[in-house]
Amino acid sequence: MAAAVPLVLLAACARPAGDAAQPAAPAKPAADADDLVVRSESYGGFVPASLTVGRLPEISVYADGRVISQGPVPAIYPGPALPNVQVTTISQAKIQEIVKQGEAAGVRSGADFGRPNVADAPTTRVTVGDQSVAVEALQQSQPDDPMLTPAQRDARTKLTAYVKSLSELTLAGGSASAPYAPDAVAVLARPWQKPGDGMQSPAKAWPGPALPGTYVNPSFKIGCVTVTGADKDKVLAAAESATSITPWTSGKDKYLITFRPLLPDEKGCGVLMKGNRG
Repeated sequence: MAAAVPLVLLAACARPAGDAAQPAAPAKPAADADDLVVRSESYGGFVPASLTVGRLPEISVYADGRVISQGPVPAIYPGPALPNVQVTTISQAKIQEIVKQGEAAGVRSGADFGRPNVADAPTTRVTVGDQSVAVEALQQSQPDDPMLTPAQRDARTKLTAYVKSLSELTLAGGSASAPYAPDAVAVLARPWQKPGDGMQSPAKAWPGPALPGTYVNPSFKIGCVTVTGADKDKVLAAAESATSITPWTSGKDKYLITFRPLLPDEKGCGVLMKGNRG
C-alpha cells in the first residue's frame, strides 16, 4: 500500500512544516498584445529637420506576432501625403527565434560597437526585449576602418546581418501584409513655404484640431497634435487625396503636414519629442 502513494504526496510529506505555509510564487504576467518585442530603427544623420521628427522605425515586432514595417513608396513627386505602413503576422515560434538570434547578434545593453570615422551618418538602434543597442554608422562604416578594433568590427558584422534578417521578416512565411490601421495619428505641422522647385499642389482645408499643436521641434516650429476617433477618420479621409507638399489651411495660416501613424506601443506626441526616441 505504501508503494502506491503518489510521489507528489511523498514530496509534500517530506517538506518542512514551515514551507507549507509559504504562498506560491506569483505567476509571470501574460504579455500584452501591444508589448514591443523587437525593433530596428534609425535616427539622426544629415537629413532635413522635417525628417528628424516622426521618423518611422523600419520594423517593429509585437508580442501577439504583428510585424509593422514601412511598405514601398511610389517613385513619384510629389508623393502621397500618407505613409505606406504595412502589418503582417508571424508565429510565436518565429518570435522566439528572432529573439534568440538578436541575443546571439550581440543586442545587449552596453555592448561595444565602437565609433567609426564617419561623419553625419544615422544611428541604428536595435531593441530586443529589455535590451537595446545604438550603433553609429552601422551601414556606412568600412570593414577596415582604423577607428574600430577587430572585436568591434566583428560585432558590427553580426548586428548588420541581424538587421538585414529583420527587414526580411515580411517574407518569412508570415501572413499576407495589409495596410496598418492605427488607433491614433500624430499630425506634424510646420509653416508652409512655397516649394523651391516650382511644383504646386492645391490647398486643402484642415479638418482636424487646431494647428500647430505642441512644438516637438521649436527651432523649426514643428508642432504636433494627436488625432483619434472621429477626428482621425476625417483627417485620414482628407489626406487620401493630398500630397506631401499640399498646403493645409487652418484659420489664416498655411501648414505643411507630415502624417505619422502611431504604433501600438506609442502614446501621443510625446514619443516624438526627441525625434523618434533619438
